[in-house]
Amino acid sequence: MTMAKDIMHEGAQWIPQTETLDRAAQLMRRLDVGSLPVSDADERLCGIVTDRDIVIKCVAMGRDPAKVTAGELCEGTPRWIDAEADIGEVLREMEEHQIRRLPVIEDKRLVGMISEADVARHLSEEQIAEFAEKVYASR
Repeated sequence: MTMAKDIMHEGAQWIPQTETLDRAAQLMRRLDVGSLPVSDADERLCGIVTDRDIVIKCVAMGRDPAKVTAGELCEGTPRWIDAEADIGEVLREMEEHQIRRLPVIEDKRLVGMISEADVARHLSEEQIAEFAEKVYASR
């Protein structure tokens, strides 16, 4: 059975909620990723910040990314999946919450990230179409 840990990208990194968005963008560039999980002081997931969040919720609003923190952009309840979860659970979590990136947690530690591309590599064409319809459907 395929599990979350089998399809995730290893080496995901947290960014502290107190870190500024310009530093978040620099880390994204260095890691070649479009999102970063955000951690609280206890290294628990408190959200995710994306490159799009930085542009839309900070830069486009005339705010200074050197002064706005990652924690200020985190909204809602953060979603994650256990490393031992099967691919069906991964799909349900992403589809139900219409999310494209999912942190993978093992023993309360971030061990990887699953993107829609990671999921798609393990699905049939029919499953990919169904997944895309559910994740990208308007609410």
